[in-house]
Amino acid sequence: MIIYGKNINMRTVTTEDAEFIYNMRQNQNKTKYLSKVTGTVESQKEWIKNYKQREEEKKEFYFVIESKDKEKLGLVRMYDFQDESFCWGSWLIKEDAPKTTAIESALQIYEFGFYNLGFEKSHFDVRKGNDKVIAFHQRFGAKIVDEDELDYFFNFEKSDYEKMKEKYKRYL
Repeated sequence: MIIYGKNINMRTVTTEDAEFIYNMRQNQNKTKYLSKVTGTVESQKEWIKNYKQREEEKKEFYFVIESKDKEKLGLVRMYDFQDESFCWGSWLIKEDAPKTTAIESALQIYEFGFYNLGFEKSHFDVRKGNDKVIAFHQRFGAKIVDEDELDYFFNFEKSDYEKMKEKYKRYL
């Protein structure tokens, strides 16, 4: 599956992406606020094979973010689907990706979650100290609804997305 955007596309991962995923997940600068990944490229391939079953059942989606000429720019996942809410995260963007990649990939996630999958809200957590990502979500209108010693927990309603969508429409 491919989600087509203005400057980027997001396609579901395949086992051929295992090395890219593994390398992105091993980048200490990028994964400081994510859960640690162990294993090898081969174990990443096995994880992808298992994930593809969850994708088939529409329980989870894992995307490679690509430029229009198919350069791999990053990764993002949708998971933990609840009655009216989806979670998204494992969001990694290459340091040399175009500056609009983050905002465009976030908008594509919300468009897909709210309008294609029919969810009414999104929930996600961000590690404390990950100030750039916390500020990014707050600029979008996401609200911190809880916290523990490690994370802030956010909710973002479809109605809030629809209000802010006008502000960011040039990225869609």
